[in-house]
Amino acid sequence: MKKVSILLPASAVSAVSGMFAVTTPALAQDIVFKPIVEARLRYETVDQAGLARDADAVTMRVRAGGEISKGPFAFLAEAEGTLAIDEDYNSGVNGKTLYPIVADPETVEANRVQIQYRTKPLVVTVGRQRINLDDQRFVGSVAWRQNEQTFDAVRVEYMGIKNLRIDVTYAIAARTIWGIDGGKFGAANRPTQIDGDDVFANVSYKTKLGTLTGFAYLVDEDEAVLTLRRNSSQTYGARFVGAQPLSKTVKVSYLASYARQSDYATNPVHYSADYALAELGLDVSAFKLTAGYELLGSDAGATGIAGGFAFQTPFATLHKFNGWADKFLTTPGTGLQDYYGGIAYTVPKVGKAGPLVASFIYHHFSSDRLSIHYGDEYNAQLTMKLNKHLSALVKYADYERKGIASYAGDADTRKFWAQIDYAL
Repeated sequence: MKKVSILLPASAVSAVSGMFAVTTPALAQDIVFKPIVEARLRYETVDQAGLARDADAVTMRVRAGGEISKGPFAFLAEAEGTLAIDEDYNSGVNGKTLYPIVADPETVEANRVQIQYRTKPLVVTVGRQRINLDDQRFVGSVAWRQNEQTFDAVRVEYMGIKNLRIDVTYAIAARTIWGIDGGKFGAANRPTQIDGDDVFANVSYKTKLGTLTGFAYLVDEDEAVLTLRRNSSQTYGARFVGAQPLSKTVKVSYLASYARQSDYATNPVHYSADYALAELGLDVSAFKLTAGYELLGSDAGATGIAGGFAFQTPFATLHKFNGWADKFLTTPGTGLQDYYGGIAYTVPKVGKAGPLVASFIYHHFSSDRLSIHYGDEYNAQLTMKLNKHLSALVKYADYERKGIASYAGDADTRKFWAQIDYAL
């Protein structure tokens, strides 16, 4: 991102100081401006069994704004707008229910408006802001969707002790991906904004083997909508992530996480459920192999709801997890087990462009309880950096339902994307 420095010479400052009888020595004042210009053009098509029509969405997203900083203080303002060039799809809030959902509604909004104080040991951010914690499994900005998720919050990050990082956020609202029309056409559970009293706390410590993080996420949603209040929860857990070289061309990486979640504040459902993740990666030259297991557990004895209740992550960047077909954005009541494996290959240069990355991932989905095989999914993606400002992507997801439909929305689904991104 480009920076523009605005330098006021000492003579000018001295003249201004003289006008107001300021006797202190005049110093040069350096103000830095960083422009923000981003654009994304995307085509997405969805073929979902049981719906009369296929979705065809052509959308354009633009973000523009800037940050002005002086010393440790900075002010950032950024607007975001999404235009539906071809709206043959259900955006989730436009009422076109004959089509599958493509969660990119038209919108115009203030995406980020924040004041920040930043020094080497301490960063404090106040206002509407982007928050991505760890791998975004619990709190993220949902950057895959055209309309980003941001938070009205106060965030404090402290790095004053070697290898230790403390990150605590208090948020009063989440600005969702549903945009200015959120909640319309019967979509009360897809509002523009979710008010609440949410606390996100992370404490991490770096070791030679990796980073150990303890976390606590307290979600208290004030909304009257029952499905939203069910997301009020308290989650406590830990994760460990690291990597070790085995040779000049071989590296092993590892990730393990565990958490316990239960109802909190306004949640009318009383439950407790476990989360677990284990993943291994192996880099061999240009290849990367990955295998993992993720559990979002279910409580069969949950009270206040029939059929049990499962571990939920309402503020996560959900598209990153459990398959790109987005079949498990809400965890089914019987829970979810995801066994997955993938391979990726990177070409550092293709002429003057690059890197080029090709990847494939397989998922096997089953329930935590009742031994239900939900389905299998195949994901493939090709990304390429075209130049300093442009990148391109093509992507495919194929979810195959197995057995009987075991939860709402469980159906054979195929999705394809093609997009190009620009960033200044």
